[in-house]
Amino acid sequence: MASRGSRAEKVRRIFQQFDVNKDGGLNREEMAALVVAVNPRVKFSDEQISAILDEVFRTYGEFIDGEKGLTYEGLLRTYNDGAGDVDRDFDALGLELIPDSDKAMEMASEASSSSIADERVVESHKKQTIAAWAASPNHGVVFDDTWKLIDDLEILVKRLETKQAKDARIKGDNFDVFSDPGWSRELGPSSELSEKRVFWDESGHDYASFVKELGVLRSRADGARSREEAFDGHKAIGRVLYDHQLFKEALVSFKRACELQPTDVRPHFRAGNCLYVLGRHTEAKEEFLLALEAAEGGGNQWSYLLPQIHVNLGISLEGEGMVLSACEHYREAAIFCPTHFRALKLLGSALFGVGEYRAAEKALDEAIFLKPDYADAHCDLGSALHAMGEDEKAIQEFQKAIDLKSEHVDALYNLGGLYMDMGRYQRASEMYTRVLAVWPNHWKAQLNKAVSLLGAHEAEEAKKALKEAFKMTNRVELHDAIVHLKQLQRKKLRGNGGAEGEDEYIVVEPSKFKKVGRKTTLRHDLVSALEIRTFQRLTRLNRCDVDLLKKEMNETEVPVSYSGSGMPEKSIRKATLEETLRRLLNFLKPETFQGAVKAINERILYVLDVLGTGRVDVGMFYAVLAPICSGPAERRKRVAFESLLWRPVNEGGVHIRKVDAIKYIKFLRAIYIPVHGISEILEVHGEEDVSPVSFSEFLEMFDDRDWGFGIVATLLKLETGDRTRHGHYACSLCRYPIIGSRFKEMKLNFSLCSQCYCEGKVPSAFKQEEYRFKEYGSEAEAMKDKCMFFNLHSKSSSEDYS
Repeated sequence: MASRGSRAEKVRRIFQQFDVNKDGGLNREEMAALVVAVNPRVKFSDEQISAILDEVFRTYGEFIDGEKGLTYEGLLRTYNDGAGDVDRDFDALGLELIPDSDKAMEMASEASSSSIADERVVESHKKQTIAAWAASPNHGVVFDDTWKLIDDLEILVKRLETKQAKDARIKGDNFDVFSDPGWSRELGPSSELSEKRVFWDESGHDYASFVKELGVLRSRADGARSREEAFDGHKAIGRVLYDHQLFKEALVSFKRACELQPTDVRPHFRAGNCLYVLGRHTEAKEEFLLALEAAEGGGNQWSYLLPQIHVNLGISLEGEGMVLSACEHYREAAIFCPTHFRALKLLGSALFGVGEYRAAEKALDEAIFLKPDYADAHCDLGSALHAMGEDEKAIQEFQKAIDLKSEHVDALYNLGGLYMDMGRYQRASEMYTRVLAVWPNHWKAQLNKAVSLLGAHEAEEAKKALKEAFKMTNRVELHDAIVHLKQLQRKKLRGNGGAEGEDEYIVVEPSKFKKVGRKTTLRHDLVSALEIRTFQRLTRLNRCDVDLLKKEMNETEVPVSYSGSGMPEKSIRKATLEETLRRLLNFLKPETFQGAVKAINERILYVLDVLGTGRVDVGMFYAVLAPICSGPAERRKRVAFESLLWRPVNEGGVHIRKVDAIKYIKFLRAIYIPVHGISEILEVHGEEDVSPVSFSEFLEMFDDRDWGFGIVATLLKLETGDRTRHGHYACSLCRYPIIGSRFKEMKLNFSLCSQCYCEGKVPSAFKQEEYRFKEYGSEAEAMKDKCMFFNLHSKSSSEDYS
């Protein structure tokens, strides 16, 4: 355990180093020297230094002592608020702590020779050997009897540790290789989670004995002379247990402290931390909300803690998959403390997670400006730059993260993906190999390594890597990939293919693809339907019953607001809309829900919030979702119409305005069939047509194949059959097993999968003027067709014979 008071002592040494005139304060000149000295790799301009000092002196005005400047307590507060990293700054300045023994001797020499003074020296020396939080006037121990509880608890923990270490039952995992979650563990220091996580064995007799003896200490705390002293005891017991990573037991103590003083911020915050570590993110969120309520209701007493509470609340929301909501709290933390580099990094990461890459880049740049050696921020900035197509800059950022932390799994893995996208397969393979050296069971890295080896024309090594991935996770897509690789190798051996073993192909213009039969889908319709189907799978909206939208409209109160045009509308912020999505998609795991929100934000909310206000018309949002939710086609269209009726401009009637119906169709096409983009939505052509439109008239507009949304019929066909496998049939071009519809060329007798068909690709060996395709949804349809052909052929032969 870190020595008590060491953090505060480091801040004191930093303060003394820069308090040149020894007046007990850091004036602007001294503070500027500190900022420059602890950031040796950053070249600040005079304007930047001035802006930083203005912010510090304004934010911590209560700690400014006239002309003297920022006091030691003020500097400690800046570090406690996450504005800097004490350990990093202390090391950068080359300072050293005075050993405890020297410190005690120094204090003894300054004190008188009386016995009282000797006791003070002993007591001070004792308090220097315990955790920094205990000596802190804001969060530490208040009553003398609490010290006795702490000492007795330390003995119990040490005894348990000795027994479990002797039997080798304490387990530890080093999470240094992963991105730091960035959450604040204490009310005060916001430090890196760089130590090993300890897992105690709770099944043995020794642990049961420890819990029993711990219960005795808790009883002693409950038997204190006052409610305040009992609170102090339980809070201190919880902190000691938390520091030793006995999170379940710490949670019990913090909960008891919450019962004793429900309006105190500290036990709620720390209970939230315990719950977060234990993976109980929803309960953690509730505790952080209580801490936030207490801090906001406590006046200025707890105001300096608000940034950390907002940060941890945001992270617990991310644990539930609520990334848009998390962004709101990271922004609040950054507003309260503009130098809070972790809040800015988390904001950037969250914005990247919802697809807002430019905003993410800006926040991550700010975090790196404040903390240039922040490896995780460099990694996430690399990801954002890659998403925006700035690959060379992205490579530099990933490399900076790896230089700072050589085994940074996220940076290595993401850099491998970037090299894959650039076609630099050998370099990609090297990155994935480094990931596997750190994390041997990373099946995605193993699979990507196989793909990159295949791209580098190392088929044998690729096959070995694929088999290893298959051992790690028995997934059907890996089985298909292995089958595909074998087929490519067989083609290569026969010498009938391109340079990489695949068939050479030609791309045919759409007019040369003719369809046989009414049920065969046109190429351009299939392209749009496949894109929508991919979006459905990504968001899982195809598993959301369309009637749930109707239920939300009936049960949720949305206040009416007025847009810039003066028209009433039910609009809400994106973060609030995310809560609605969570109810609609409550069957999704948090990480899957996060991916769904990203897709919806990029494709739907971006278009609906075309002016960038951060608010969305809820009725229009429901109407846009309805066609791609599950349920009969007519029901989807009915709910879309009712969603438009629910909007204030139409509410209470049975008709919608024609201008709203036209706007809705434009939104649908801009979102799901993005040919002309969203500029058309903003165009105004003459006066708006407010004539009433009934449901039957709305259906005519909706089903129009030229400018409506008639693509729904093709989408329904995909929904019902796109998991169908066609036995032994593989696509004649890409060689993958055909799943979904099979498109058979009736004259040349070759088959294409949906993807190759809609891309207009055919094997170069079958070049001709036009192609006639028939679509088969299943093998049963193909067999039925074949039987009909043989029957007709047999009948024709018998008639000829007669």
